[in-house]
Amino acid sequence: MKILITGVAGFIGFSLARKLLVTKYELIGIDNINDYYDQQLKRSRLNILKNIGLCFHKIDISDTLRIHNFLNKEKFDVVIHLAAQAGVRYSINNPQAYLNSNIKGFLNILEGVRNSKVLHLMYASSSSVYGFSQKAPFLEKHSTDEPVSFYAASKKSNEIMAHSYSHLYNIPCTGLRFFTVYGPWGRPDMAYFKFVKKILNSESIDIFGNGKMTRDFTYIDDVVDAIIDLIPTIPKSEFKKDYKTAPHEIFNIGNNKSESLERFIFLIEKELGKNAIRNYVGLQQGDVINTSADIKKINKVINFVPKISIEEGLSAFINWYKDYYK
Repeated sequence: MKILITGVAGFIGFSLARKLLVTKYELIGIDNINDYYDQQLKRSRLNILKNIGLCFHKIDISDTLRIHNFLNKEKFDVVIHLAAQAGVRYSINNPQAYLNSNIKGFLNILEGVRNSKVLHLMYASSSSVYGFSQKAPFLEKHSTDEPVSFYAASKKSNEIMAHSYSHLYNIPCTGLRFFTVYGPWGRPDMAYFKFVKKILNSESIDIFGNGKMTRDFTYIDDVVDAIIDLIPTIPKSEFKKDYKTAPHEIFNIGNNKSESLERFIFLIEKELGKNAIRNYVGLQQGDVINTSADIKKINKVINFVPKISIEEGLSAFINWYKDYYK
């Protein structure tokens, strides 16, 4: 089976590729290595992947002609689309980046998949689509019609676009709603990454939502295991009374256990052996107070049960951080 990972130099893409490269699958990766965060970190990830056999192409998914030609030439069985402009707060002032990558880029992937007869398209969505939902834990069937950031809106758009292509062209599609993924080789724009850096440097940390936020922190290895197990789990159409459903499924990929931001910081302090200098601030535009994943659906399909506790996960990240940044 031949697989493409888009965004292969990103956090999840890199972690997934590193595990897939020691399996029976043939793997190719693409990325544009943009400068949203430290490009050297992306190159370091990529060097590891190249050293263990990754075939890499530098391609921007918003380049319509190139992405279509590439997909038509390579003839992939599975496309795992992880490339996207990330970040809730960045989307407040830079919406054009999200339009180009998350919407135009995703349309290019959909068109390329349609024309090259891909057997299974898997794509990254986000827990951000749930917005200010008061129903917790979040179920895949809950309403996602009120996104509170353009990033969330772009991910909601991806789900709608994928469903329409799945319905029109019978393309099996699986949407992956990730919940606050963390761990070694993570993204420097994420809160836990900033907390560790600033605490070590004796700088104050901003605690948004006045410390009342909770998050369903999901360790990267659990996320990777879920994606790999879903690769052969290809959605199928069902015949209802008056119509045929699209072969399109969406799954929450979360830890199924929300943690308060205060406890999260306490665990970082404990692991570092150093107290944080706290600066409490209000909720930022685009942020939500709580995220909480109901994972019964994915558990039923692939028996997904997260294995890594928050204590283990933070310890692994901090050990990596100290080693990588010396």
